[in-house]
Amino acid sequence: MKKLTNIPFLEIEGIPLLIKDFLTQKIAGFEPQFFNLENIEKQFLQKEKSFSSGKRKVLCEVLQNQYADFPQSEKQQSNLKHLALEETFTVTTGHQLNLFTGPVFFIYKILQTIKLAEFLNAKFPAKNFVPLFWLASEDHDFEEINHFKTENNYYETKAKSGGAVGRIMVEDDFFIAQFEEEFKDSVFGTELILLLKRAYKKGNTLSQATRIIVHELFADYGLLVLDGDEAKLKREMKTVFRDELLNQNLFETTKSTVDFLSGKYGKVQVNPREINLFYLSETRDRIAFEHDQFVLVDKDISFSKEGILNELENHPERFSPNALMRPVYQETILPNIAYVGGNAEIMYWLELRDYFEKLGLPFPILIPRNSMLMIAEKTVSKAENLGLKINDFFRNFAAVTKHILLNDNEILPLLNQQETQLKDQFIRLKAKAGSTEKTFANLVEAEQTRQLKSFDRMKKRLLRAEKIKHREKLERLENLFLKIHPGNTWQERTYNFSVFYSDFGNEWLHNCYDALEVENSELIIFTI
Repeated sequence: MKKLTNIPFLEIEGIPLLIKDFLTQKIAGFEPQFFNLENIEKQFLQKEKSFSSGKRKVLCEVLQNQYADFPQSEKQQSNLKHLALEETFTVTTGHQLNLFTGPVFFIYKILQTIKLAEFLNAKFPAKNFVPLFWLASEDHDFEEINHFKTENNYYETKAKSGGAVGRIMVEDDFFIAQFEEEFKDSVFGTELILLLKRAYKKGNTLSQATRIIVHELFADYGLLVLDGDEAKLKREMKTVFRDELLNQNLFETTKSTVDFLSGKYGKVQVNPREINLFYLSETRDRIAFEHDQFVLVDKDISFSKEGILNELENHPERFSPNALMRPVYQETILPNIAYVGGNAEIMYWLELRDYFEKLGLPFPILIPRNSMLMIAEKTVSKAENLGLKINDFFRNFAAVTKHILLNDNEILPLLNQQETQLKDQFIRLKAKAGSTEKTFANLVEAEQTRQLKSFDRMKKRLLRAEKIKHREKLERLENLFLKIHPGNTWQERTYNFSVFYSDFGNEWLHNCYDALEVENSELIIFTI
């Protein structure tokens, strides 16, 4: 396994314009959220003033309780002790509880968060920075997380959905036997099979399963895992939740930013609701305000104003933040200064700046996570033999293919030459046509359009003819593209980490970690 190259996000066509403008600090007002050491220093100075010792004490108690049944590595023990100190801060990432971590970028974002903490500890030795992973245990869309893919198989588990996924208990473990069949002969297959069996032992919740996996893979790096589905932590949010129920300030304060972002960049990632909270029971149900009552959407349950406030006061754990309120929850209960997220995550975090300001809550540094790609050496060789560079696979591949097929074509230059001559002729003709009656000038204009369209048709037919003529070459190009983009999307969004870990084990993790550049947002490519 060897690092081949890096491609900056700014050079990749598929990276959203909003992310590119954020990285180049072209979005007015968001410059303080850009990652550099000056902004980091400003951030921890703000957090020192706003994060109370009481919140820190609660956080430490919860983490100690959640780690009670886990043997902690030396680095984890050290980080847990440091968290009690006011000069300690977290850098955070989070993710859904995908079956066996789901797509491999789950792993990449954690590695970047760990390396970011190490980088900041070196740059600011008087402070402590702890990497933390947030379990998205309160999500309720089980169908989004109940599966993962390898090169050869699709794995899925079944359970009753509708409630907080972190509370779902493992009952269906048929996927483990399937997985064992695929990986039993791999170099590190047994290690993966045993990990899968420990994590998804019947009776474990999905929160426990994910914590076991993350702990076993990253304990030695010092990573801490936090489950926010916890009454003590929710108590710290009672004031914010009460305000959300009564005043809908998140919806109101994000309007201008949402309008700006949607106007310039298209539809926003997540649209705020008037109330951005769910009610947790056996199911997780959205709260809405209708006819002077707080109702649970799609359920025949309602609360008066007094009733729901009493419920919040006595049972804050029954209130669950949605995707936009979750960052507020996270930043309220953590001494956090930076969040590492995927492009979609960063895009919805950006909607929240004004709401954070209204709450008097420091808005964190936002860091689009790095991407990674593992390519077989023979795939790289085949691409080079066809005249392709790795960067070409992250451009408009239809345009790349067209260029390759028509590169040495003798007819295309002739068509282009004739088209240029035709345009020149019409320029001269139109210059003279203006001196006569208007209908003649219109005729010349229409005739130019008609004749130039014929050149477009000829070029399209020429490309189609070359595709037929070079069908085998075209198939090879398309097969190479699918090797690098399985399922027509980025590899990291398709394959599970087991595809790579099964051959390289912990060495694969270490190589990925070493290759990360925390000061840049880029695609890092390895040959394997």
